[in-house]
Amino acid sequence: MQKIALLVDSACDLSLEEMKENNIKLLPLRISYSTGEYKDILEISADEVYSNLDKEVPKTSLPSAEDIEEVLNDLEKEGYTHVIAITISSGLSGTHNSIRLLLEDHPKLISFVFDTKILAMPEGIVALETAKLIKQGKSFEEIIKEIPIIRSKITGYFTLSTLDYLIKGGRIGKVSGMIGQMLNLKPIITVDENGVYYSVCKARGRKQSISKLTDILKEELEKGKCKVWVLHGGALEEAKKFMESLKNLKNIIDLNISQISPALGVHAGPGLLGLAIQKIN
Repeated sequence: MQKIALLVDSACDLSLEEMKENNIKLLPLRISYSTGEYKDILEISADEVYSNLDKEVPKTSLPSAEDIEEVLNDLEKEGYTHVIAITISSGLSGTHNSIRLLLEDHPKLISFVFDTKILAMPEGIVALETAKLIKQGKSFEEIIKEIPIIRSKITGYFTLSTLDYLIKGGRIGKVSGMIGQMLNLKPIITVDENGVYYSVCKARGRKQSISKLTDILKEELEKGKCKVWVLHGGALEEAKKFMESLKNLKNIIDLNISQISPALGVHAGPGLLGLAIQKIN
């Protein structure tokens, strides 16, 4: 009989409570300051990262090989036969490849490592839907066929208060970033088919960028029903106002708020607002 484990990295933005409720195992990314290193979510919160960004911008790194090995060894001891790992885009992080390589050293565990080619709550939604399939008693073979279909119905978009942190993290070029700052341009960012950032459009100023996000959501809602998450990074009050402006839109069947994880917050900086959209048949 199959016993299937589900792994995620901490870029998925699921809370510890959600992971516990759905029997999801966490592989935390690492956040490194000059004073020490912390396990994302487990040892440091997003609010702590945001509140200290003006003093020091930490570095982020993959889940450690030791952490991954410990989880995999525990799974074998607990009698798991199969492992499904849902990861942040391989175009943005080496996490996917690291987990895949370490699983090769565990031949007793039949594994499937899925590159979501996305991040944040959209990645988390894929994990939650996968957890449902495991709870339903679906086989490993059935589930791994279903995961790409689940992913195809999920999109994510975000805009930033400042481009400074994407520039510092090397996620966008300094020249284009500086020009954007000078013109007060606020790009609406998503990921492409390769799982790397690209701008869907640009807005002039914060108000217009939020309006653009709303327009993108309305276009999706015209096609059918959706579950929607308002994403934020250190901008809870603004996120609540944004959520309030969306609640009466037709075809939203569920509306929630999600905080960006500490490791993602390092690259986004305070003031991120975004949307995760799941199309429902």
